[in-house]
Amino acid sequence: MTFIDMLRGAEARNQSMLCVGLDPEPSRFPGAYQGDPRKIYDFCAAIVDATADLAIAFKPQIAYFAAHRAEDQLEKLMAHMRANAPQVPVILDAKRGDIGATAEQYAREAFERYDADAVTLSPFMGWDSVQPYLKYEGKGAFLLCRTSNPGGDDLQNQRLADLPGQPRLYEHVAALAQGPWNLNGQLGLVVGATYPEEIARVRALAPTLPLLIPGVGAQGGDAVATVKAGWTKDGLIAVNSSRAILYASSGADYAQAARREAIKTRDLLQAARG
Repeated sequence: MTFIDMLRGAEARNQSMLCVGLDPEPSRFPGAYQGDPRKIYDFCAAIVDATADLAIAFKPQIAYFAAHRAEDQLEKLMAHMRANAPQVPVILDAKRGDIGATAEQYAREAFERYDADAVTLSPFMGWDSVQPYLKYEGKGAFLLCRTSNPGGDDLQNQRLADLPGQPRLYEHVAALAQGPWNLNGQLGLVVGATYPEEIARVRALAPTLPLLIPGVGAQGGDAVATVKAGWTKDGLIAVNSSRAILYASSGADYAQAARREAIKTRDLLQAARG
């Protein structure tokens, strides 16, 4: 089964476009867990168990684990998701971007060490920084295209004078991902929820690619505008929410509160689809 098949299956089974981001910050953990990086796995596993029937995907952000020397807990969490939520694909949010043998090692990290279904990549170094990941049959790669941070304008929104029509850089990335780079149907794009007009532009350029859309929730993205701009029958979306779900409560009921927030967000997204 390919990564795209898994996404479509989770979308249909859980009636969901919600991607649950796993960005563990021990300083925000509840009760006795607070400030204890040894509890990263326990915290995240409880969130996974509470939301597995509500999500189209899970997205652990590797930096939140590595900063606390918790890569072993990430491995354990990946195994937990495989065992307890095998129907929900896992996107490793690593934003890697390198070439040659180094890219091959990053791909090995994502798909062999962590057994992720997909990974986020920076395409700035070109095709040969993406190609090693596509050697893993059935796995996926989401290329940064139009990100939700204000600084994204510095490069992504600039025009390319050497190309016909002078497309913006993000438009060129979308066209490459939909076209010549997507040899085996393994690519998707990352587009921020804070720019719904540009989500619509990316969707026009990449009508069949899955879009990973962060920025809903704590970052202030409009969930309804996001769905209307990005979702089509041929092009699914995975709308990520992290902090709003993870830290919905600072008490012992944090997992139940996360579930309530996930239901609220999932239902809002579904209603916007009409």
